[in-house]
Amino acid sequence: MTNRIPLKHPRYLSLKTREKLVDGLKNGLVVTHGLIAHGRGEAFDYLLGEHTSQNALCAEKVASCLLLISKTPVISVNGNAAALCSKEIVKLSKLTNASIEVNLFHQNQKRSEVIAKTLIKDGATEVLGVNSKSKFAMKQISSGRRFVDKSGILNADTVFLAIEDGDRTEVLTSLGKTVISVDLNPLSRTAQSSNVTIVDNIIRAIPNMIDFAKKFAKNEISELSALVSQFDNKWNLVQSTKLIRHGL
Repeated sequence: MTNRIPLKHPRYLSLKTREKLVDGLKNGLVVTHGLIAHGRGEAFDYLLGEHTSQNALCAEKVASCLLLISKTPVISVNGNAAALCSKEIVKLSKLTNASIEVNLFHQNQKRSEVIAKTLIKDGATEVLGVNSKSKFAMKQISSGRRFVDKSGILNADTVFLAIEDGDRTEVLTSLGKTVISVDLNPLSRTAQSSNVTIVDNIIRAIPNMIDFAKKFAKNEISELSALVSQFDNKWNLVQSTKLIRHGL
């Protein structure tokens, strides 16, 4: 379908992204609720000018450093994330030595397996969150996201939520885990509860993080820790909100 979208169309990238999600729906990765969630995020992206702001770029740099210095980092993936940037997620996981875990709001074993197969096809050597025997139910979460892998999110010191989720973010941070999130709405519970909030479109955020991971891969842990400690997420969210107000 994407080859029928004129390259010179002013909404080419946006339309191409939508088609990826529609394909993901047809192939069993995405649920209809995910299409609604994407549309909501796209509305904020309009107001942000559909480009990565300087403060988002800073958050992406800090997030990459966090993954690099973490002992047990995990990238949490849902259907939308897999449909939009499976290859990039795998690449980032390898650069930062982070595990990948499928975690779904609308829990479905078959869809979990489809997502895992997509990630493996794109280069992942292991995908957690699929084997029911390794799952643990977090009683603090009422949705399907309560089922986490014992070797993944449950054991993680840093969790990168490739797509927002407020309930889970609040619980994970309350358990002492460092949470990185991608959320185009700086006013959401996810954004407000995360340690590092990337107010950017995931299709831009993860490629940027890959670049930073490559750049800082050989730096000393002390240098990366210094960069992380200087980051102020509250300031980051305020600046992001100002950008949206300016867009209005």
